Amino acid sequence: MLLALILIPVIAGVLSLISRNANLRYFFLGFAAVLHFMLTVMFWFFPPAALFNNWLGLDQIGQLILSVTSVLFLGACFYAINFLRNEKHEPIKDFQEDIIFSNAPEAIFICCMLFLLASMTFLALSQHFGLIWVAIELTTLTSAPLIYFHRHHRSLEATWKYLMICSVGIAIALLGNFFLAVAASTGGEKPVSLLASELVKYADKLNVKWLKAAFIFILVGYGTKMGLAPMHTWLPDAHSEAPSVISSLLSGAMLNCAFLGIFRTFQVCIAAGQADFAKDLLIALGLVSMLFAAVYIVRQADYKRMLAYSSVEHMGIIAIGLGLGNAAVFGSMFHLINHSLTKAALFLVAGNILAVYKTKRTKDVQGMFKVMPVSAFLWLAGILAITGFPPFGTFISEFLILKSGFEQGRFFVSSAYLVLLVIVFIGFATICIRMTQGSPEQGAEKLALKEKALSVVPAAVMILLVLILGLFIPASLKNFLHGICMLVGGN
Repeated sequence: MLLALILIPVIAGVLSLISRNANLRYFFLGFAAVLHFMLTVMFWFFPPAALFNNWLGLDQIGQLILSVTSVLFLGACFYAINFLRNEKHEPIKDFQEDIIFSNAPEAIFICCMLFLLASMTFLALSQHFGLIWVAIELTTLTSAPLIYFHRHHRSLEATWKYLMICSVGIAIALLGNFFLAVAASTGGEKPVSLLASELVKYADKLNVKWLKAAFIFILVGYGTKMGLAPMHTWLPDAHSEAPSVISSLLSGAMLNCAFLGIFRTFQVCIAAGQADFAKDLLIALGLVSMLFAAVYIVRQADYKRMLAYSSVEHMGIIAIGLGLGNAAVFGSMFHLINHSLTKAALFLVAGNILAVYKTKRTKDVQGMFKVMPVSAFLWLAGILAITGFPPFGTFISEFLILKSGFEQGRFFVSSAYLVLLVIVFIGFATICIRMTQGSPEQGAEKLALKEKALSVVPAAVMILLVLILGLFIPASLKNFLHGICMLVGGN
């Protein structure tokens, strides 16, 4: 059954690529997304058996990443169908060339979306560090054509930048895997397998020096794909130039996949007694990421780039939570869920804004409540959620990390974390108020399109889920997240 999670989107992607009927391609996309979601839900109640000598399996952290990915893809696929049906092929103000569009790019777009789902699923199921590396590389290769969908000079530049920087990152992570293999082969009489569970079990036999080197290289390598600063430079361009539905998947799901590789390496360091070393590195990169994001969000001129830098900030928050340990790990895992849902929703709404205003410049978007009231409401709610405003779930997760930091006596880390959160909030609020309030430019009301259900319902459901999680955390989810905390010594 585990293989079905990977094979279903692969088969549907191939069928959509060879199909000449647009409606049939949409059917393959939706059918694969729904079936993938149903299987993911089923595995919560009926855990599947591991395959290939435990190389493929579903543990708690993998189940979390898989579930978030499946939920986001389900919403994104329905938005994508509406996006493809209504693509007007008109030039956007920010671009100098017209958008090139034909049936072939649409088929490739749907195929690559499904292949991206398959690669992210493969990663969530991978229990061997070699497979994890392969899966993360596959997410890069399958997502690159999606960034280049509009085929103008900016998307081409963003795609090459994405491929080059992430390829360097994945090469550094490969060196980290080699160092991990050396650590596993020199610490005892019998080499330890690179299965994550085996490395954790026999962590006391690992060579500490090589393990530390492995963690540094893997943190930098996968941290590049995760969007941690200062290795984040591909992210604003890629997320800004990709179609908004793809930006939602890149930011909401794919960044989590890179985090999974770091998390599994962190598990090994904790088991080997190198907790302080690994935690300090995570906290340092987390704070640097938040600092870079805060600087670029304030007075940002492009609302999609603003959301992209926000992803850098929130990856930093997740890293800080994991680095602080104890109750902050719970906050970090909870924040992963909240950020994914909120950021995916915001990028989907950003796609609606772009479709109406034909620009990504914040100064050219005004009076959204008069032009597109539903999207304006979702945009405002999403901005409040992503900045940690109560009663959204992001407030709870960010507060838990802050509270844990002060309780541990990490006053500098906690104070810097709080100050940077405030700066980001001010930057977002200033831009958002100007975009949603006031009067649109003369004649802008005529640009308004009827807000179809497929363009607003996915984002509305995601934001509603974040609101519910801020008001009530189900006991089953709380216990599940506690279980993940125990994997890295949290409580």
